[in-house]
Amino acid sequence: MQSCFNSNTPTLIPSMGINGGSNHTLLWLVPIINALSSALSRPLQIHPQPARTAVQLFLSGAMGKRRDMAAGEHTLLSTEIVNRGVEASGPDAGSPTFSVRVRRRLPDFLQSVNLKYVKLGYHYLISHAVYLVTVPVLVVVFSAEVGSLTREALWRKVWEETSYDLATVLAFFGVLAFTVAVYFMSKPRPIYLVDFACYRPSDDLKVSNEEFVELARKSGKFDEESLAFQSRILKNSGIGDESYVPRSIFSPGNCATMKEGRAEASMAMFGALDELFEKCRVRPKDVGVLVVNCSLFNPTPSLSAMIVNHYKMRGNILSYNLGGMGCSAGVVALDLARDMLQANPSSYAVVVSTEAVSFTWYAGQNRSMLIPNCFFRMGCSAVLLSNRRRDFRRAKYRLEHIVRTHKGADERSFRSVYQEEDQQRMKGLSISRDLMEVGGHALKANITTLGPLVLPFSEQLLFFATLLYRHLFPKPTTTTISKPYIPDYKLAFEHFCIHAASKAVLDALQTNLELEDRHMEASRATLHRFGNTSSSSIWYELAYLEAKGRVRRGDRVWQIAFGSGFKCNSAVWKAMRRVRRPSTNNPWLDSADRYPVGL
Repeated sequence: MQSCFNSNTPTLIPSMGINGGSNHTLLWLVPIINALSSALSRPLQIHPQPARTAVQLFLSGAMGKRRDMAAGEHTLLSTEIVNRGVEASGPDAGSPTFSVRVRRRLPDFLQSVNLKYVKLGYHYLISHAVYLVTVPVLVVVFSAEVGSLTREALWRKVWEETSYDLATVLAFFGVLAFTVAVYFMSKPRPIYLVDFACYRPSDDLKVSNEEFVELARKSGKFDEESLAFQSRILKNSGIGDESYVPRSIFSPGNCATMKEGRAEASMAMFGALDELFEKCRVRPKDVGVLVVNCSLFNPTPSLSAMIVNHYKMRGNILSYNLGGMGCSAGVVALDLARDMLQANPSSYAVVVSTEAVSFTWYAGQNRSMLIPNCFFRMGCSAVLLSNRRRDFRRAKYRLEHIVRTHKGADERSFRSVYQEEDQQRMKGLSISRDLMEVGGHALKANITTLGPLVLPFSEQLLFFATLLYRHLFPKPTTTTISKPYIPDYKLAFEHFCIHAASKAVLDALQTNLELEDRHMEASRATLHRFGNTSSSSIWYELAYLEAKGRVRRGDRVWQIAFGSGFKCNSAVWKAMRRVRRPSTNNPWLDSADRYPVGL
């Protein structure tokens, strides 16, 4: 009988056969299959068959490269026996059959830590330590000078010996005042998040997974094999039946025109901004900084210029338009807005994050380019930031940290998400089979750098001590493996907003960070209700937490996103007050109570 590796897995691994002559990367599975055949009490013979093309799916498992796999690489693959049965017809009728799932895991990025990222995190932590150290030194010097004097002697020197008073006291207070002044002048201004808004499209743009495949079939652009492939992805993607897509992408004549792109972007951006200005009671002319990020749609004039024109903003506004930076661009835009607010006191900044689905749509047959079709959905967020001290009381959150990690120097990371044309010269977003691996390395670097900034001292001490021990005393043999202490990030944050890329990625991150289901609830609910809305997804997740009434004063929120480049970026917020459940202007008003439901 024949045994094949099937594709019907929760992580959507494409089918592939066993090629006895060329697929050496899979030969290590043969002993597993033969052992299982013995357990089934009947010999099982594996016959070579042509190998089908394997395509790396978006942030899910994949085949390894066609090379001899080292023992360490085996740990990145997981297998599972599924679809047990009996052959119904043919020469092998009556023989037991089964399928083997093969998928690539997210690398265990907490088990191998690069010391340079720990060093970078501590560098961020102590960047202003020189000012804090100077004051204790001055106190020690002054105490040594006058500490031996009695109260009467000190009083006599201060009031009777003028030379001592002028030479010591004035010098001390002069240096102290100078140090304190320099410290406060160099200290960054606090950045407040006054409020934010997430756009919810109209109900006529809702599409179920079944309707998505049917509309794709009616468009006449896909063959049955491509339709079946997309249907398989959607079935296990974690996306529900209420996400939003522009119907124009399914029209037979659709070719992603600039007119359609502007219409989609305008609908999403203006919808989010109208709600934001209404909630914050801020006039568009009061905004001094505007940052817009959209990865694939970059018209001329820019999207930021469209907003300035629509709202008739002031002429000296500092506007920026970020393109091509993927799903992590929302945090990049936040970082740019923060820098602008540090340089421009008493200002408001608006950050708009969106993606034009019509320009990510691919109408060809290349499977690696069909993946974004199934995951990306309409969405947009608008955030109002302020450095005005009078906004302290009405602001919801204060920005604590932003940590950015860029792996673009590595060629595999750079090409892991790549816009290009297929053989028929049709433009699309190609997803590399290496995406899962390079994403794990970027996450490892980012989380390691963030740790010293947010973890409690006890966690930092244990983590750093074990890490230092491993570097100073390497393991002598392979049998004495000492794993580094894995910090408990649940002690650093009350809420987690992890970019809702796919169900497989969320599962892997939950396992690696040892998070509970409640920590992943916002991300899973956002993926199910709205799909992957690209850079705005972390704001839909925060809106979910607010709709549930879970954010209280002092709570810390971790937003982490990853995208093309390859980049992984984190933003940490601290709640300034208890955020009450909203009664209006929240995208979850009519659906928050339905979650979580078996996500």
